[in-house]
Amino acid sequence: MTSKIPFHGRSWILCGKLNLLRLRHNPNGTCNAALMSALSPDSPMNVFDRNAKLLQRERAAKDANVQLYDYIKDEVGDRLADRIFDIKRKFGRVLDLGCGRGHVSKRILKGVRVKKEVIDEENLSFESDSFDMVISCLSLHWINDLPGCFKRINSSLKNDGVFMAAVFGGDTLYELRSSLQLAEFERYGGISPHISPFVQIRDIGSLLTRANFTMLTIDTDEIVIGYPSMFELMWDLKGMAENNAARNRNLHLSRDTLIAAASIYNQLYGKTKEDNTAFIPATFQIIYMLGWKPDESQPKPLRRGTGQVSLKDLYRLDQIVKESKKIKLDDDDK
Repeated sequence: MTSKIPFHGRSWILCGKLNLLRLRHNPNGTCNAALMSALSPDSPMNVFDRNAKLLQRERAAKDANVQLYDYIKDEVGDRLADRIFDIKRKFGRVLDLGCGRGHVSKRILKGVRVKKEVIDEENLSFESDSFDMVISCLSLHWINDLPGCFKRINSSLKNDGVFMAAVFGGDTLYELRSSLQLAEFERYGGISPHISPFVQIRDIGSLLTRANFTMLTIDTDEIVIGYPSMFELMWDLKGMAENNAARNRNLHLSRDTLIAAASIYNQLYGKTKEDNTAFIPATFQIIYMLGWKPDESQPKPLRRGTGQVSLKDLYRLDQIVKESKKIKLDDDDK
């Protein structure tokens, strides 16, 4: 049975798959939307306009109501912090890369000395073997040279150091993406480049391996958030500084296209709550990754041929168990 839990003011969550419903209205009709799709490891590096993204982040940070847009990053920060606490080890020096408003660090900072630096994620200049752990929450998906960034993170870690991060995946906002594409295709017979390409979960493993990480753990989660209409969604994306920053983006969407896209969005994906409140869902795919810098102390796979049980005998498992010798316990061992 699904239970409802209060979350983020007037928002709501359905346990299991996270669902939030934001009821705040949009004071301004139009803005750019952050749209994500696949990016292969061999794609050209200069995909994002980093200057535009910096301006978007600065504008969002100066908003008097900036805390209203933290709900996704705070939720992912909580989940990332839980994963950190699952590692039973003390970390002497930790880097929170692209920390934003401290969505992870503020949950783990009790009794910890903090040093703040303004750096560019694409041009890390830390010395080698500097950190015991590097964490990042919803920041690295705007990096152009993600393979190079991972390699520099690996270099900055001490041996047996751990890298843990969360990024938006390629299926994020697929509802918004398809609605805008259909509206534009109906009017112009083609699709403009409104999509900011982000990495797919299938590429993360190879990127981390190429960066010399080992003992990888990669998984994905979805956060589905409800909005009154497409325009509230786009307004919140702007407030999060997650609006489009593709280098070849179209800077203008006509009012007619936006209205048509909102109608298509509602027709294709619109839902109704139990109290007959209409809303549109927006899916955010979160990719979590964990990798360790190699060290001699880490467990290593055995050489080929050293196994004592053949995989071809798995179908005989029940028979093998039955044929196993029973060990008779002495009275003292009972």
